[in-house]
Amino acid sequence: MCGFIGLWEGNCRETEQLSCTAALMADTLKHRGPDDSGIWTDAAAGIALGFRRLAILDLSHAGHQPMHSASGRYVVVFNGEVYNFDDLRRELAGAGHTFLGHSDTEVILASIEHWGLRKAVCRFVGMFAIALWDRRERTLMLVRDRLGIKPLYYGWVGKNFICGSELKALCAYPGFSREVDRGALSLYLRHLYVPTPYSIYKGIYKLPPGCLLEVRLDALPDTLKPTPYWSAQDAAADNFANRFDESDSELVDRLDTLLREAVRIRMVADVPLGAFLSGGIDSSLVVGLMQAQSEKPVKTFTIGFHEKQYNEAEYARAVAKHLCTEHTELYVSPADAKAVIPQLPDMFDEPFADSSQIPTFLLSALTRRHVTVSLSGDGGDELFGGYQRFATNAERWRLWGWCPPKIRHFVGDMILSVVGRNPLEENRFLPRGLMDRLRLEARLISQESREAMYRDYVSWLRNPSEMVRRGWEPSYALTDRSKWPQIPNFYEQMMYLDTVNYLSDDILTKVDRSSMAVGLEARVPLLDHRVAEFAWRLPFSQKFRNGQGKWILRQVLDRYVPSGLINRPKMGFAVPVEFWMRDSLRDWAESLLDERKMNDDGFLNARLVRSWWKAFLGGQYQWHPQLWAILMFQAWRDRWL
Repeated sequence: MCGFIGLWEGNCRETEQLSCTAALMADTLKHRGPDDSGIWTDAAAGIALGFRRLAILDLSHAGHQPMHSASGRYVVVFNGEVYNFDDLRRELAGAGHTFLGHSDTEVILASIEHWGLRKAVCRFVGMFAIALWDRRERTLMLVRDRLGIKPLYYGWVGKNFICGSELKALCAYPGFSREVDRGALSLYLRHLYVPTPYSIYKGIYKLPPGCLLEVRLDALPDTLKPTPYWSAQDAAADNFANRFDESDSELVDRLDTLLREAVRIRMVADVPLGAFLSGGIDSSLVVGLMQAQSEKPVKTFTIGFHEKQYNEAEYARAVAKHLCTEHTELYVSPADAKAVIPQLPDMFDEPFADSSQIPTFLLSALTRRHVTVSLSGDGGDELFGGYQRFATNAERWRLWGWCPPKIRHFVGDMILSVVGRNPLEENRFLPRGLMDRLRLEARLISQESREAMYRDYVSWLRNPSEMVRRGWEPSYALTDRSKWPQIPNFYEQMMYLDTVNYLSDDILTKVDRSSMAVGLEARVPLLDHRVAEFAWRLPFSQKFRNGQGKWILRQVLDRYVPSGLINRPKMGFAVPVEFWMRDSLRDWAESLLDERKMNDDGFLNARLVRSWWKAFLGGQYQWHPQLWAILMFQAWRDRWL
């Protein structure tokens, strides 16, 4: 797990000047790679690659990057892990390749020389972002893993191309324009994160998961188009069309075997290793599979909160006791959590407002004191149907979807005529909670399609163009119908949409930035692409049964942890920011929401923000996620603009 940068300029420069620029950019990523650094330049070509290393495999200099291929044709910088590198290495050695060390980076280069880039990448099992310079063809190739576990940004500054693991590295490039993309800002306020392929900066993009990008300086920027080497859309559609027809017990056995392998290969490291443990289904399953394959107690880590409604530590402790892990827990105070908030703009370097970023960072910091690598249970809800919203929205569409749209619009309008369209309105006859619920139902049943209903449901702000001055919303995963596989079951369609949108741009972004901020590598075995493809082939009854999602995961988990330790309502991983915003964070929030300041900035509708804030403080309408998103944008603006 590391960080890298690349820059390619049209005009030749002095080697020293090129190296200095590359080092300036790479040093912004020191937190991702505190163990080593490296710069490679070809001044005649105007290309430079920079690297910061967190040493996990082959701690010797043989793992140093940028690394050259044996023939000298390729130079690579690589962030992540290719877990099946040992198998590939043996195959390549049999074909005549020799190796100087035992890092996966060396295997990546040998694979590319032997099979070519696209075929090699299709054989990699892992999480990775890669920048590869081809000295013969004078092309720069960018690659990102199939499910978007590792980040990769790219774009142009004038005629010069830049790329890197985080936006802060691109910001360090001389002449970088920090112009805010108002379309991306609008999408951010809708979802609390900036969806792929956009970034908060105009002209800077995230490489989509499962894609390659070939860069040639003589090509026009608008002609650069990522091409998929693996398509979640195609993989989902193909696998949904070819369901397993085996028995429950046979499929549980197969998944158990597959997950054991996914966990096993992620336990390979030359540094101390552990796991996050919340006591929920996914993390408990990962730890159970680890302990079943370990000769000594697995190191597990949990943070707890003194507020009972936010605390999962007691459940994690019970699972750890059953599995006999070496368990460490830390109870954090509100002061500990609030102390993280000033660090968030630097940590995420584009607006990001999933408040579980705070406990995720605290957990990562605790874990890093003991180990360098930690396994995490992320991905189970998206691939195996764990979120309650899948069931509630599927039931809502079952009840209303058969109605013609005109009738549904009419019913929705009738409801809104009673409760009022403005969320800030009071009604002396109806309690606030009932009004909010009825208003939500009216909105959702009025949508033209089930996908539009789902998008509305997962939108924190329904009309962000009202909030963003000169705002608009570009096309992305939830609006581009050409990117949707044809899935008859609405529940499973929502699972797919979550996988290609929420999972990569919220969950995995949160885990990557929070862990890498403290130099911790987080590995996610449930997101092995082979597990994803297996999950998409499962019959729906293997995912949702008896009113519960993740049915088959529960069956596998029962082999390692008694169900009595797990069966409880899902809690989530949150902190009470809504209370803090009214109390100890109020002065901080007031300074960021100053009306004159917002008007001078010209990004947000200051009057509307202040009306929300006033209502929130008065207890009339607790719209705290939207206000938290605005506060995170304002804090980001203060740091980066």
